Amino acid sequence: MKRRDFIALMGAALACPAAALAQNQARVYRIYWLSTQAQPDPFLDGFREGLRAKGYVEGRNVVLELHYAIGNPQALREVASELRRGKVDLAVSSGPATRAMTAVAEVPVLFALSGDPVELGLVKSLGEPGGNFTGSTFLSLDLAGKRVELLKEVLPNLRKLAVFSNANHPGEQSEWRATREAAQKLGVEPIYVPFSGASEFDSPLEKVGQVHADALLVFPDVLTMVHRAKIADFAMAHRLPSMFGWSEYCDAGGLLSYGANQRATYFWLATYADRILRGEKPADLPVFQPTRFELVVNLRTAQRLGIDLDKSSILFRANRVIE
Repeated sequence: MKRRDFIALMGAALACPAAALAQNQARVYRIYWLSTQAQPDPFLDGFREGLRAKGYVEGRNVVLELHYAIGNPQALREVASELRRGKVDLAVSSGPATRAMTAVAEVPVLFALSGDPVELGLVKSLGEPGGNFTGSTFLSLDLAGKRVELLKEVLPNLRKLAVFSNANHPGEQSEWRATREAAQKLGVEPIYVPFSGASEFDSPLEKVGQVHADALLVFPDVLTMVHRAKIADFAMAHRLPSMFGWSEYCDAGGLLSYGANQRATYFWLATYADRILRGEKPADLPVFQPTRFELVVNLRTAQRLGIDLDKSSILFRANRVIE
């Protein structure tokens, strides 16, 4: 989906909420929300805002049933069994909760993934999902290279870059390849430090501190997201300027982030929810790839690391500066 289409959809959502449901006023829809995060949930807030913009009112024409299993997608499999009995109009899975939904074929499922939904087997292709799954992916290989470029701009003497990554993340090898190629073009040596799932995290993170890198780049996924404060603290303790994929990492103390605004994406996801509830099939709705990205800078972290950002133009280009 092109940027202008996305903007048009957002505008339509805000302009015509009442008309969207005019033909189904008497219907009360049931939507399951499944997540491995915890409440308060900013992504749920974004989705709710999107529903309201389309004219949905909780308790009147839509009911949201919330199912959380913090950091454990497997714990949602019982919920997936309920979905397979088909008594729900729509399921919305946030992040890795989607992994528990892969066998569900009886109801439409909307997802928002940081990885590759094709590699995960959810859709046949981004343009033609072909089944009961569709949604949004935050994976963009262009962003991988851009993050290296931004780090190099802030750190002109950057020579060695530690890349910390969850190897179980779908699409991870493509992201690593794009990062490696971008780093090598800039004369930066990337040092790959992977880990495999939640059970293997601390030891590889400690290894990052042993490779004598000039900076740290962390691939965005749910595990690094869950442990973002721990990673940010680790980077600070080892005097490593850090780059992440989403602004939430900077809020936790990371130096820089560059990527999609997730809350805005979940707001947009409600547009697809509305279209599906009005009869369109997920198979025909292309997987959305955000084209609007935000650069976030944590000025406090920069000051603690002794980095003078006034010497670069990055502060002028930042969408948000944490002071």
